[in-house]
Amino acid sequence: MKRQGVVLFTVVRVLADIGMLSLAFFLAYILRLSTTYPPLLNPPLFRQYQGMLWIHVLTLLAAFWLSRLYHYKAGTSRFDKFYSIFVAVSIGTVMAMAFTSFVYKNELDYPRLMVVYAWLLSVILVTVGRYIIDALAAMRRARLPQNLLIVGAGDVGRMILQNAQQSPHLGYHVVGFVDDTPGRKESGGLPVLGPTQQLRAIIQEQGVEHVIIALPDASHDQLLEIISQCESAKVTIKVYPDLFQIMASEVSIDDLNGLPLLTIRDVALRGWRLTLKRAMDLVGSALTLVFASPIMMLIALLIKLDSPGPVFYAQERMGLDAKPFMIIKFRSMRVDAEERSGPVWTTQNDPRRTRLGAFLRRLNLDELPQFINVLIGDMSLVGPRPERPFFVEQFKQVIPRYMERHKEKAGLTGWAQVNGLRGDTSIVDRTKYDLWYIENWSLLLDIKIIFLTIFRWPTDKNAY
Repeated sequence: MKRQGVVLFTVVRVLADIGMLSLAFFLAYILRLSTTYPPLLNPPLFRQYQGMLWIHVLTLLAAFWLSRLYHYKAGTSRFDKFYSIFVAVSIGTVMAMAFTSFVYKNELDYPRLMVVYAWLLSVILVTVGRYIIDALAAMRRARLPQNLLIVGAGDVGRMILQNAQQSPHLGYHVVGFVDDTPGRKESGGLPVLGPTQQLRAIIQEQGVEHVIIALPDASHDQLLEIISQCESAKVTIKVYPDLFQIMASEVSIDDLNGLPLLTIRDVALRGWRLTLKRAMDLVGSALTLVFASPIMMLIALLIKLDSPGPVFYAQERMGLDAKPFMIIKFRSMRVDAEERSGPVWTTQNDPRRTRLGAFLRRLNLDELPQFINVLIGDMSLVGPRPERPFFVEQFKQVIPRYMERHKEKAGLTGWAQVNGLRGDTSIVDRTKYDLWYIENWSLLLDIKIIFLTIFRWPTDKNAY
């Protein structure tokens, strides 16, 4: 977004926030008058609250600014936006109460219930206002898309292309790839426009405004050369992080008698954080098993009618601290699926699936029994997806820090999965996302991943 557009966007947001915050305060006053308990004796007229209204609005605007809610940032999810607004309004409301008490002292009563109403309505109305503005901005970006060029046509480049195509509200039009692989003419249905040596000319020829560098294994010299060409063409540049950058978030500097050392901190969950996560797993898995039991009974009956063999399928997977456990699933393949092939990845249109199994895997219904694994403590609702020991032995030989995925319990869903990395996708990229999740765990992040899993469940193209 150009500078003039950013300024206009910020002004519109500020004006909308002022309107929504004022409306929230007024509605809080009306609701307090209509609330019979506790009774409000001799309620003042609204004009007597106008000073408090301005304190409420201006303080919350300041909280929004300090929380960087007026800094343009493309690609932020709605869940993250709501959380940022919730936190900023909560902090701003406490600050407004403090300022109001200082200014008015005992001159005017500010009912506590009205404060609660103002806080709750401010969260709701500001969020609605922001969503409306973002929707209008997305419509404008859709009409006037900005050209995006991806440097690197490999797995990472195709993943970025897929994410850009699945997020039309961001307003990106991917013109193609730049790649040095000999003979590569297209990737993901888009053309490879040339090698990186021609990057500057390609940017000018295609009218590119944004460049994403998707070369996680590129050398520093190669990255500097690519960035130099982009900077001379005056485009915005984003770089997909390499493995060292993924590690950087958990590296701290220590010393040994003055000798500087890098310390890799322990990121395993402990104490109250572990208890909190386990409590959410118990409640979530128990409720799901209760409400999903009729569906599970129906699926079990259909499996018996569809093909010979057991209803459930138990398979050894690697869990917390690299200890094996038996994962439980509804059987979706023939009983003799691996007699000839041995352990192999499931692929799209896998001929080993049963007729019902293809449907179950497409909707992830074969994984419903894994809530039992969560309930008994073998798995968590959210975490790195567990792999079979056969594959773990292979991956740990070639992927740095792969075994650190097992510092947390395996999960039904995870950060890699909601970012499109499931099925027959890059295990290297999946490991990076899993490590980022472990290093940045929070209860809010788990809730966000669960919601993203639910929303993306019907349209997951890698569910097979």
